[in-house]
Amino acid sequence: MATLAYEVRRHDPELVGPASETPRETKSMSDLDSMDVMRSQASSALFYRSGEGEDGADPAGVIQRALGEALVHYYPLAGRLREIEGRKLVVDCTGEGVLFVEADADVKLADLEAAGLRPPFPCMDQLLFDVEGSNGILNCPLLLVQVTRLLCGGFVVALRCNHAMCDAIGIAQFINAVCELARGLPTITVKPVWCRELILTRDPVVPRPSVPRTKPDVLPPPMVERSFTFRASDVVTMKKSLPLPLCDTATSFEILAAFLWRARTTALDIPPGDIAPLVIGVNFRGDARLSLPVGYYGNAVTTSTVLADAAVLRSGSLGEAVALVRQGKAAGATEYFRSMANGTEVRGSRTFNPANLFAVSDTRNIGFHRMDFGWGEPVFAGPITTFFPMCYFIRVKDRDGEDTFVMPLMLPQPAMDRFAAEVKRSLLADAKHM
Repeated sequence: MATLAYEVRRHDPELVGPASETPRETKSMSDLDSMDVMRSQASSALFYRSGEGEDGADPAGVIQRALGEALVHYYPLAGRLREIEGRKLVVDCTGEGVLFVEADADVKLADLEAAGLRPPFPCMDQLLFDVEGSNGILNCPLLLVQVTRLLCGGFVVALRCNHAMCDAIGIAQFINAVCELARGLPTITVKPVWCRELILTRDPVVPRPSVPRTKPDVLPPPMVERSFTFRASDVVTMKKSLPLPLCDTATSFEILAAFLWRARTTALDIPPGDIAPLVIGVNFRGDARLSLPVGYYGNAVTTSTVLADAAVLRSGSLGEAVALVRQGKAAGATEYFRSMANGTEVRGSRTFNPANLFAVSDTRNIGFHRMDFGWGEPVFAGPITTFFPMCYFIRVKDRDGEDTFVMPLMLPQPAMDRFAAEVKRSLLADAKHM
């Protein structure tokens, strides 16, 4: 990625509350919301070109207004999280509001594209400024939104949400409501539903996603972040290399997850006999055992862990890895519901080195790439950074309108170089076996 530096001039942050009166009450969070792993911040950004037909409207003003209107429906987001007995979280619906920052950057979208409009973004800490006192979990604003105008008339909407309140699907639902109101719709299409009591354990034990036990290890060396882009045609090539029936039934997620898992295991040079775990995010909104209603915007994603011997994974075929990924997806929700029913954690019996773990989260179909505030769909929309060992799957349209899939991940520099070479080699090998 080319080096790019630019300045961002920010207005003072403001609190945007609901545009009209909302209930003053305390709402219970689900057991899943209260988990330690959810007590974090999740950041995303959406980059827009200068659109036509907005009649000279200021995107920052339009979005700020729509934000206040959306908070009337999603008023818990304007409140503050508190902790009660047993480290259970509740949201105090105070109506205090979310943080909003208006800004201007002396850079054009074309400059950002030339530098590579992929994570990690240059000067991202200026496009989503960490307002002092805003990044805590308790007693802090639950959402930070920054709208930055660009020299070309385009703009960037960057946001950071308290993960305990929403998963990626939930925050996408909220932002889509803001988009609809920004475009002038009289109301929002999907009405938000709370219903957090539907995700409770049988007893007070908080369920945790199924993760095998780990063994201590030294911390990994300094990391570098890089995004890898796969075209839809690349996935088609991989799919054609699979045996029947996988060749007909494998999904793009299963194929890409398996492909990256093998390449990463090779790049890290994980010794034979060591376990190379793959952790898959599994959305259980559609599971009949819970019957979560449409509009539910709390956390409804658990994880499933697939274990494979590193040497077996490397020497095996892509099809064998795809089959393992498919099994893991199917097992995820079942293991989670077993943990809820028993009030206990579900644990694997084998240990592994945590530095070998690879986690994948698919954000391609949650709708960020279709978010339209009135200036058209974004050029890029999705997570703005990643962390070891996470890899996000992000959907982006290329200049020809073809779907491309962007995967940012972090590795030690030597491993990143090997990973890039392995990806190139494997793509060529799959093409030859078509």
